[in-house]
Amino acid sequence: MRRRIVSLCAILIAALSIYVLETARAGLDAERWFVNNTPVTTLSKPNADGPHVVVAHGFAGSREMMLGYGHVLAQAGYRVHLFDFEGHGTHPLPMSGDVTKIEGTTQRLVRQTLDVIEAVEGAEPVALLGHSMATDVLVRVADQHTNTGPLVLLSAFSLAITNTHPRNMLLISGQWEPPLRDFAVKALRMVDADAVEGDTATANGVVRAAKIAPYTEHVAILQSRSGREDALAWLNRAYDRDQSVHVPPTGWAFLGLMAAITALAAPLARALNNTAALPPKAPLTGRQLASIVAIPMVLTPIMAAPWEFHFLPVLVADYLAVHLGLYGLIMLALIRFMAGPIPIGRLNALAFAALVLWGIGVFGLALDRYGANFFPVPERFMIIAALAIGAIPFMVADAVTNWRRPLWQRILIRLGLLTSLGIAVAINPERLFFLIMIAPVIVLFFLVHGTMGRAFGKQVGPLTAGLALGLILAWALGVSFPMFSA
Repeated sequence: MRRRIVSLCAILIAALSIYVLETARAGLDAERWFVNNTPVTTLSKPNADGPHVVVAHGFAGSREMMLGYGHVLAQAGYRVHLFDFEGHGTHPLPMSGDVTKIEGTTQRLVRQTLDVIEAVEGAEPVALLGHSMATDVLVRVADQHTNTGPLVLLSAFSLAITNTHPRNMLLISGQWEPPLRDFAVKALRMVDADAVEGDTATANGVVRAAKIAPYTEHVAILQSRSGREDALAWLNRAYDRDQSVHVPPTGWAFLGLMAAITALAAPLARALNNTAALPPKAPLTGRQLASIVAIPMVLTPIMAAPWEFHFLPVLVADYLAVHLGLYGLIMLALIRFMAGPIPIGRLNALAFAALVLWGIGVFGLALDRYGANFFPVPERFMIIAALAIGAIPFMVADAVTNWRRPLWQRILIRLGLLTSLGIAVAINPERLFFLIMIAPVIVLFFLVHGTMGRAFGKQVGPLTAGLALGLILAWALGVSFPMFSA
């Protein structure tokens, strides 16, 4: 009875969440088109004639991540154009150039943004809205293009900001981003030395404000209701418009939908009615289990980090594939050495297919529509396949080691991987720094897909869950991080 109530609640939460998320885009036209190779989505009301707004995402982002702001502005009558930077989302071409020099990668992104602006601009200046990495790009774009209007910068940082440029700029920082909040205040005080956070400063034709998005950090700011309200108010002020719209709680709705899909994996797994005998827990003492966590945690980065791998066009993905595969193989070898035959169970093809379809198809469809790009362009399939070579043995080892263990042990086992990646960064920080940015993706994977896999593992054993989760992990990593070509 309790399980039925939980499942019913999950279904109701999913339905309510979808209603809220669909309400945000109700009545809007969404046109997909290209500027050269750049994929663009234009959001607008039918026959809208409001100012154009070009929206740019941050590093490892996509147009889908900016929809929260795009929908609000489009509902208010603006014509909103979201695009994917090179190497991101569904852009088929990798990023390129020297990432350490402004005239390298940054200038290529500036040129790409200028191409989009020139494709949509009309008589009125084009407004610019961007997040994180894009904020620096947009500030430089505004310096090169005479027909740009107000800027709205989320989680901003740019050395190109001066006391006179940009002339019209709103900076919104998450409450839990102290360094970026400090930077926003510094930019504000270039105009008025006495200004504080929340003020609007005006001097010599320059207008600038620094606002806080409450209870948000670097990613949650993209769904902030107050942030979207401030962005709309700023553009309305700049264009002398008074359109106001309801800003729905899409952030909570998105989290609710993801949680509901995760929870519904359990009744799906139980519906399989598996009758095969499940394997026992690996007979490991506490000391042996600690060794199985600690040895690969330390040994893997020592063996792999000093070497350079260049077989995948994605930042550190080739190293990550090697690290995951080596880590998993060492874990399995230690289990075999310490506990005898590995209690891995049998492959259940139906459960494998169901978990992959639920984790990639259902979860991925919701994520791609409401949160972030999750379906790859053809150029990424090779990357996913290569990552799977490492991810599958790691997730099989993870599933076997975690099999029938209490929560605190499962947490410690998975902290071992994150610590190992941190050691790799410490050994080779110049080349492997971006592993730090991959860590949140892995944590989210364990929370969401790890929970799904555990529900299936309880029914069919660790082998099936590990194989499916290895493929899903490779997919998630393969679509998340930018393609890059030196």
